Amino acid sequence: MTSDAPSNGKGNAMKCISAFVPAGLLFLGMAVLLPLTAAAIELYSFQGEGGKIYYTNTPGPGHRKINPYALRMRPKKKASVPWRTGMGPASEQEEFAEAILSACEHFAVDPHLVRAVIKAESNFDPGARSPKGAIGLMQLMPNTAREMGVSDPFNPVENIFGGVGYLSQLLNSMNGDLPLALAAYNAGPQRVMNYNGIPPFRETRNYIERVLDYYEHFKGKNSL
Repeated sequence: MTSDAPSNGKGNAMKCISAFVPAGLLFLGMAVLLPLTAAAIELYSFQGEGGKIYYTNTPGPGHRKINPYALRMRPKKKASVPWRTGMGPASEQEEFAEAILSACEHFAVDPHLVRAVIKAESNFDPGARSPKGAIGLMQLMPNTAREMGVSDPFNPVENIFGGVGYLSQLLNSMNGDLPLALAAYNAGPQRVMNYNGIPPFRETRNYIERVLDYYEHFKGKNSL
């Protein structure tokens, strides 16, 4: 997620456009500030061969239910997340597949879309950091991470749950308008409100096109 597009500098923008912005956009700022609650998230850990710790959304013998926001994984010691049985060997991009599926099931977001966002944002690098300070797989800005209850944005599982929850809020606020939600994810919801639509920034428009291209690809294949 980036928000380095230029600001229009109009402090009274909300007053000027309030009569023309759809209700969903007017309340977007309040909606995206609602923190996530981890109580209903079902995530389990188990120990595999060689002592590696794996994460899954499927209960079973030896699987310990955990709170994803209590984890403290760092990129150099990140856990592996096995792909579902029968899908073949896990690739580098599929290392976090179960965490993605679990978060998407919880927040009702298409996992192919989340994969596309992660591909565009960090190329599946949990240690990624942008020049503007966006962090991790889904490139959460520090303020957004805090608002979404993510205490460690370098923790792949926390980052995924926080990013998917935030994306879900944006999609709901935009009445399912995917390009508009992606514009808000990239440039910030305030700029979407100010422009009453997709901001006229080349970086944002290129970002939307890139994510949508990846989205179509992921819908047809398991990995890039």
